[in-house]
Amino acid sequence: MMACCHFLLLFFVMLASSSVYGEDLSRIAANDGRVHKRLRREWIWNKMHISEEKNETLLPHHVGRIISSIQNSNAMYVLEGDGANSIFKVDEHTGDVSAYERLDREKKAEYQLTAHILDRTTNKSLEPPSKFRIIVQDVNDNAPVFDQRVFNGSVLEMSPVGTSVTTVTAVDADDPTLLGHADVDYKVIVGENYFRIDKSGVIRTAVANLDREQKATYEIVVRAIDGKGLQAAESGTATVRITLIDINDNSPTFNPTIYHFEVLENVTLNGEVGRLKVEDIDEPQNRNTKYSFVGGTFQDTFLIIPKPYTNEGIIKPKKLLDFEKTSSYQFRVEATDGDIPYLNSKTKGAKSIATINIRVLDVDEPPVFEKPSYTFEVLEGNDIKVPVGHVSAIDPDRAKREIRYRVLRSSYFKISNTGYIFAERPLDREEHSWHNITVAANEIENGRILTQLETHVQVYIKVLDRNDNAPEFAEPYQPGVCENAPPGKVIVRISAVDKDEMLPGMRFTYSLTSEESNFTLIDNHDNTANITVKYGEFNRELVKIHYLPIVISDNGAPEQSSTNTLTILVCKCDEAGKFTFCEEAAKRVGVSIQALVAIFVCILTIFVIMLLIALRRRHKKDLNVLRKNVAEIHEQLVAYDEEGGGEMDTTSYDVSILNSVRQSGMTSPRMTRETMPCMYSQVQKPPRHGLSGTGEMAIMIEMKKDEADNDGDLLPYDTLHIFGYEGAESIAESLSSLGSGSSDSDIDYDFLNDWGPRFKMLAELYGLEADEDFAY
Repeated sequence: MMACCHFLLLFFVMLASSSVYGEDLSRIAANDGRVHKRLRREWIWNKMHISEEKNETLLPHHVGRIISSIQNSNAMYVLEGDGANSIFKVDEHTGDVSAYERLDREKKAEYQLTAHILDRTTNKSLEPPSKFRIIVQDVNDNAPVFDQRVFNGSVLEMSPVGTSVTTVTAVDADDPTLLGHADVDYKVIVGENYFRIDKSGVIRTAVANLDREQKATYEIVVRAIDGKGLQAAESGTATVRITLIDINDNSPTFNPTIYHFEVLENVTLNGEVGRLKVEDIDEPQNRNTKYSFVGGTFQDTFLIIPKPYTNEGIIKPKKLLDFEKTSSYQFRVEATDGDIPYLNSKTKGAKSIATINIRVLDVDEPPVFEKPSYTFEVLEGNDIKVPVGHVSAIDPDRAKREIRYRVLRSSYFKISNTGYIFAERPLDREEHSWHNITVAANEIENGRILTQLETHVQVYIKVLDRNDNAPEFAEPYQPGVCENAPPGKVIVRISAVDKDEMLPGMRFTYSLTSEESNFTLIDNHDNTANITVKYGEFNRELVKIHYLPIVISDNGAPEQSSTNTLTILVCKCDEAGKFTFCEEAAKRVGVSIQALVAIFVCILTIFVIMLLIALRRRHKKDLNVLRKNVAEIHEQLVAYDEEGGGEMDTTSYDVSILNSVRQSGMTSPRMTRETMPCMYSQVQKPPRHGLSGTGEMAIMIEMKKDEADNDGDLLPYDTLHIFGYEGAESIAESLSSLGSGSSDSDIDYDFLNDWGPRFKMLAELYGLEADEDFAY
């Protein structure tokens, strides 16, 4: 039987080999006049086949033969290409091709080779080379393998039978074109009770009651087998990890079922009273616990907010608790999940109910106002002794303490201990039409204000209007009128405004204070009036600007009126009546009484400051003069004649020194660095021999100048130290020229001759002519 199979296979290979006949056309060569005819030859081969995985003991395996029609005893066959002379070798004489290695189609399914026919002696080609193929035929020798060892899949829990989970794939390396060679079958070898797999590799559920809460993940093993039954030891199996996806199929249950809570009565509306614990084994996104009151009448007092991620229900108050009214609460609560499909529900109508007990604890609470806010109305300018309104607060606790009130951050209002609100000063609606104030209430214990127990309430006070403002012009009108304006010409339409509240029935009336002007007023009875020309023909040469007083009155109670001045410019106009030139009216600047008072106070302040500065300077000057000691003054005076000083001068000067100077001889000693007595005490005034006072004074001045020129430490002779102080009580005051505000030439000193012999010398000195020369 085996020999028969080999014979059939060899016969098949021979039939598959086809001959390619090549025919060459005869060519005629005319080079030498003879005709040459080329013989026809052919390659008898095309492609060859060989089965893979042949027995190595039978090597080499014959593949086929290269046949050519060339009849040449020296012909030699040679191969080139894939595996030539290694895997495949050719018999150079017969052209038989043999395989010397075992072939594997999965590694290489086809080999490309080139055949050559060479002359053995010359090694030249007898025919052009020709290419051919050796095809390795497949043998079903490979088992299918998975492209990955681990697969992942997921499916909703409680899914029906046959629900797709995931798909796995195994690959067979054999030739898929050959029937049955690459077919793959799958089989679940671990977990077949829960999942199954079809021929395409799709894994499906095998049961309908897969419950995530019982088992969340499954790990199954799948094996791949080909049509021949081949299977790989390791790569032929794969692990599939399947995760069950949670659905909402479990109802919540209370744990525990009885709760006790305590809460302060001042808990806020967002505050927490307590937490109910429920158990729901579904994942948080699939928990939708709802809490409902099934017993008790406190649904309007509390609410329960679910927290899915913690399986809790938070109890919060819906309104403020009051220990004095209700000190405890008891009710029952049911926990359900309405989103669970009935088919998936495991409890099928079972309910979970818990009993809740809440105890309210007493807290010392702040006062409570009777109203959340207050609104009052008061007439402006009303008597401040009349209360604006009344607020009231009480202590909600059992102690019922006394309450004290105060107004926060307001300079307009105050409040009594009993809650009556008063205005600090008369209110003005035009200043503030509404006042929003805050009133604080505190409890009193033993005469002490309990600041920690304080409550605030908003009080809104509306100031009602009183007709206390007169109407006035709505805007600063300044119309113009042509010189040749005809009678009845409307100059301007005026209107008024009132700072008081403009009620719908408010009316303004207009009138002129005098009818003697060239203007008339027409009331339009719509709160406006027209100013028209009465006679016409204005003269700009006489009057360029007219001031028209207008009285505006309202119909309030009491009636208010004001006089407003309308400035009318007389303008030059062209023929069309358009203004060409108008005199610009001087702007009237109104100054209020307050501004005038402020200006007066500023001026008075400046005047007082200047007066103080002047007095301070004079006082300082007197102090500087008085600081000079008598010895210094005596050093600067050389001679003092009894003429011209006055009796009072003896109180300010030491006359004995002056007399000693007068009695001594007049010398001019030179100053040295040796210690010596005061030079002024050594000066001797020459005796008088009938000389005039003018000569004596000239000699004295020359002497003093000489002393000053030779002593660098002495002061100049004309300094203030010498001539600045002449006696505090002298009628002639200072004789120094430094204190004079004008030149000597501007004053007539002839009056000194009338004062007597004592002023004879001064009369002679100041009575000289201006062109006379003095020897200083």
